[in-house]
Amino acid sequence: MKIKYLFSGETDNTFIQFFRYIFVGGFAFVVDYGVLALLVEVFSFNAKLAAIISFILGLAVNYILSTLWIFKNSKIENRLAEFAAFALIGVIGLGINELIIWVFDDIIAPRKPLSFIPEDKYYLIGKLVSTAIVFVWNFAARKFIIFNKNNSKEEQK
Repeated sequence: MKIKYLFSGETDNTFIQFFRYIFVGGFAFVVDYGVLALLVEVFSFNAKLAAIISFILGLAVNYILSTLWIFKNSKIENRLAEFAAFALIGVIGLGINELIIWVFDDIIAPRKPLSFIPEDKYYLIGKLVSTAIVFVWNFAARKFIIFNKNNSKEEQK
């Protein structure tokens, strides 16, 4: 495999798509995490509310970059319906994200198992943990539910 195929051209190769999704997901994470920290630390938002806002911005970045660079073969012809399905998968990811942040912020933080971390910063650790889990969920669900060419309408004809 030539290196240039990892970064350019259309592909249905799951490995290449996953490789690209690391970059897209990484950039969306920077947006998500950065906005989360900014809203909580600078603007004193509640961590759970800030996580919803930052998630929506990360989702928009992820969708735009994913459809431009990674996934070209949607099973859904209508772009609005495609985005709705993409967002629904993301909302499930948001639920996972919120649950994990809640566990870290409301259950683990008061117990202070890591004494070197201030109690009001555990939400950031929860965000890191949730990011890894949600990343795998989002890629797999989007790849195999929305953008799997092998099950597209064109293949079924």
